Parts: sequence; structure tokens; C-alpha cells
Amino acid sequence: MNFLNTEYAVETDTDLGLVEDVLDWFFTDAKLRAVSVHPAYLSLWEAIERSAASGKRFRPRLLLLAYRQLGGMDSAAAARLGAAYELLHNAFLIHDDVIDRDVMRHGVPNVSGHYSNKARRAGASAAAAQHAGMASGLLAGDLVLAGAYRLHGSVETCPKVREELNGILDYAVFSTIGGELLDVEFARAAEMPSPEEIRTVARHKTSVYSFEAPLQAGAVLAGATASVAATLAAFGRDAGIAYQIADDVLGVFGQEQHTGKTNWGDLREGKRTAMLSYAATKPQWKQISELIGSDRMTAAEAQWVRALLRDCGAQEHAVQLASEHAQAALKQLGDEVPAGLGDSLESLLSSVLAGLHSL
Repeated sequence: MNFLNTEYAVETDTDLGLVEDVLDWFFTDAKLRAVSVHPAYLSLWEAIERSAASGKRFRPRLLLLAYRQLGGMDSAAAARLGAAYELLHNAFLIHDDVIDRDVMRHGVPNVSGHYSNKARRAGASAAAAQHAGMASGLLAGDLVLAGAYRLHGSVETCPKVREELNGILDYAVFSTIGGELLDVEFARAAEMPSPEEIRTVARHKTSVYSFEAPLQAGAVLAGATASVAATLAAFGRDAGIAYQIADDVLGVFGQEQHTGKTNWGDLREGKRTAMLSYAATKPQWKQISELIGSDRMTAAEAQWVRALLRDCGAQEHAVQLASEHAQAALKQLGDEVPAGLGDSLESLLSSVLAGLHSL
């Protein structure tokens, strides 16, 4: 979902340009190391680099936004930290595609899809090609996660700030993997998880690493008070839940060319969302539950499920819930947060909701 525009994401394009410079250096270094091992290893890194090139740099933008608005002046350190969070995001995306069995992202083959197609062209069976793709995706995600930690550890700062930054990153990874596990477990569960459990998944899988951690890290690196960092984390918690609910709605009802993913992957997986939790209380649920969660779901069946979700009010309910969490996020911002930062964060949330209301 692309909703953070450059005009209010960072003060100038220079900051984001420095992030790109760090990422270019990272991939160049990785490819030089890989080619000394084997050309096949270089090919994997090239596939990873392609997958990272299409990102909107949302997490670095948030980090840089907080850093600049809170008085940070060390552009090189901030860019390196922002690039680390971009790599973290890419690692999670690659692994998430493996978990969801998605082979496309932004309309082109992702890492798994690239290697699956390569295996098919070489004559492999469908099952063997799928295994080749999933294996490559797992390895690629591991490499990028390790790279994120390496880049994060190279940020030059004082020991106290280093310790705080390490703690933020550690919790982001720990929390996200826990949220991903719950997401997978709930998808297999016979009973629909409660709305509270679904919000727990959204908070841990999305809010922490996409909102709370970048905002906190930018604040800490800038030397902001613990109170300001905590306020931004509180904002990020509700903002991330609003984002995840919105993303789940767009994942089913959005256009594939805008979301970057197939709009029936979540239905095929049976992913438990705020929409499905609401639908489970309605008469249409019997029909919905018989179709979702099957890897043999057809396009016509997915379209029928979408119609049922609209008819029972599940789509409207989820849109309203996202709006409520966005408003709760804004209420977390107090006088300690600079007006410019607060205005930018409010614009971000408005953009999240605008994407939903356009459906």
C-alpha cells in the first residue's frame, strides 16, 4: 500500500537519497562477495536486489521524518539506520511470500516466483519447481535479515543510544515473528479468533516493525526524551493496526496493480482478518467458510466471497474499524511532539483511509 508521499515524508529528497546510496553500497558489496563463491549465488543476490528496488521506503521515511523533526543532524547515521529498517522489511516480505505461497509482487515474479519459473524452464515438475522457489525464498529472506542486523550494527553512535537502538530492533523482530506465527495458527484454527486476537496479530505483525520501531529509532537517534519516544510508539501502535486492517481490506478488494499482490491470496490462505471475524457472526458465513482456505479456490469463487463480504457488512465494518484506530493514534500525540511531525503523521493516516474509501 503506497500512502506515504514524499512531500511530507522527509524534509528533502536528500535524506532518502542517502538511504538509496547505503542500499546500493550494501547490494554491491553483497554481490561482489557472492560472485567469489559461485555465479549461482550472485544470481540469488541479484534477485533479492530486484525485489528490494520496487519498495516505497516507507519505514526509512518514517524514521527520517521523526529524526529530522526532533532535531537530528547526522544524515549519514540516520540514512544507515533507515536502510537497515528497509532491509528488515524486505526480509519479512520475502518470508511472508513464502508463507502465503505467493509468487508475484507488484505484478512481477518475486524471489520465490523467479526461482520457481527458472526450475520449470529447466524441466522440473510443478511440485519440484514450487520447492525450488520456496527454498530460494527462505534463503533470500535469511540473507536480508542478517544484512539488516549487520547494517544496523554499523551505525555510529554512543553506547547508550546503541543499547536503546538494539533493544528496539530486537523487539521488532521478536514481535513480528510472533505475530506472523499467530497469523498462520489462526488461519488453521477451526474457530474464528476474537476481534481482540486479530488486533493482537495486527499489532505484533505490523505495528511494531513498521510504525513503532522506525519512529522510536528515529527519535532515539535524534536524542529525544524517553517520553517523546514512548508517545511515538503509542501512536505507531494504533496507526499500525489501522494500516493492517486497511491492508487486509485492500488485499481482498483492491486492484492487484496497486497492492502488488493477488487479491485472492488471503482468501485462499483463509487469513483471519477483522472482516472475516465480523462475517463469522452473519448468516453469509456458512457460504464464505466453505470457500476460503482452499488452495484450489477459483477466481469466480473469490469474486463470490467478495460479494458476500460486502453484503453482510464486513467490508464496511473493517473500514470503520480502521478509521477508529487511526483516530485513536492521533489522540496519542501530545504537546511534546513537534507540530510539523504531528501534521505529517496525521496526513499519513488520512492517506490510509483515503485508499479505503476509494474502493
